Amino acid sequence: MPNQRDEAPDDSPGDLPCLEKLDSPTGSPPTASLSGLMELENCVSNLSLAHEIVVNKDFRFKSNSPPSESLEGRVSEIVHRAFWDSLREQLNSDPPNYDHAVILLQEVKTMLQSLLLPGHVRLRSQLDEVLDMDLIQQEVDHGALDLHRLAGYVISTMASLCAPVRDPEVRALRDLRDPVELLREIFRVLGLMKTDMVNFTIQSLRPHLLQQAAQYERAKFQQILDKQPASLDNTTAWLQAAESEEALAVRSRSESPGPDSRGPVSASAVLIRAYMRLLHWDPQDQKYPETVLMDRARLDALGRRLETLVLEASVLLLTKAQCGGAVFSLQGFVGKLRQSVTALLEGSHTRDADLKGALLGVGETVLKQVTEAVSNHGGAALPQESQDLLRGQISDLWKHNNPVRTLIGERVQGFLQAMLEGGPAKRSPELPAALRLVSAELAELGTAFGRITHFNRTVFGPFYAPILRKILFPPGDAETGEDSR
Repeated sequence: MPNQRDEAPDDSPGDLPCLEKLDSPTGSPPTASLSGLMELENCVSNLSLAHEIVVNKDFRFKSNSPPSESLEGRVSEIVHRAFWDSLREQLNSDPPNYDHAVILLQEVKTMLQSLLLPGHVRLRSQLDEVLDMDLIQQEVDHGALDLHRLAGYVISTMASLCAPVRDPEVRALRDLRDPVELLREIFRVLGLMKTDMVNFTIQSLRPHLLQQAAQYERAKFQQILDKQPASLDNTTAWLQAAESEEALAVRSRSESPGPDSRGPVSASAVLIRAYMRLLHWDPQDQKYPETVLMDRARLDALGRRLETLVLEASVLLLTKAQCGGAVFSLQGFVGKLRQSVTALLEGSHTRDADLKGALLGVGETVLKQVTEAVSNHGGAALPQESQDLLRGQISDLWKHNNPVRTLIGERVQGFLQAMLEGGPAKRSPELPAALRLVSAELAELGTAFGRITHFNRTVFGPFYAPILRKILFPPGDAETGEDSR
């Protein structure tokens, strides 16, 4: 992650053009120097990579190859085919031309050296001896180069260095006889081995990174803030909106509402409310807080899962109210019903029209499964009036102000907020009765959400503190003695 640009001096190098124009004829603000932009990009890149490694235990680098049907994929395929066809023509000429083959052998040697560990002293010495490029060039000059012998040594070395998962691919190299195809596959497998080595190194370093993660991310963000002072503008607006919501909530809970009796608004409560707002962030709102930007994909996914859980719990609550608890006590009924509801609601939150159609299907599926379960156990069928009522209640859940959906949403919000208030060390709060049918999934979601917010608070707490101080205790309150909060 750290590289040479981390230690670059603040002064712009003389060989880089300065893009800053103090007298811009267009009236646009002066832009930063090219070196400053490169340093800023480097800080952001290192910060994002370190954060992903720390918070995502399944983080892996993957080989980046464009889709074959894309324009980039087609162009890449054409260029690679032309290169290997050119190599084939050189090797098939009389006498053979080994110029490109020697260059490829040098690249193979470099790639193998990059896979060696400090303890591979003998193997490194042997590699230098067998793939001695000066000796290979002499063999080319005298027409004595044996590509298959060198390829056999390369394959044996790869077999001793590769991860067990690559053993079948390395063994398959021994069956290739065409030298061009053999070199091509060697390069492909070596690329996979390099990726394996990078991922192994990341997993080995991860425990050490966890110990220093908060300090590292905080220091990197401070570097970004030094170069770009406006990097907290969206964060400030986010916290201000949360404070307004929290003050309104405190005022509504007060026994005697009024500007002087709204009660204290704590910084912790404001921050928790700010985190809760991230689960319902408007996708069209581009002013996402900078301090949480690296976790946006995870938080958006949790928000979508939360919406699904609210709808699932609403459907189950309505079904239980109409059909009674006897049906829900049948073995396997709830699990099967939930599985069907989840499948039908998958991806239906982006548009109300999609959600309407999905809920119509959910209503029919629920009635069908209830009828089958009751029939299989010799129970009385649900009256038609109750069926129509349940179908209509489920289809009405697409409305955001639906009473049942609103109630379940408030219960879920309260549960998650209680988890954040308790912190990661305390046990989860007790679930309301309406949410017990989705208790396992909700607890898992709350744990993931709490892990993200706890780490974010640990890293960026020092940046939040002065912002919250200004919001909660503005200078005017201190001067007039009206610091009621």
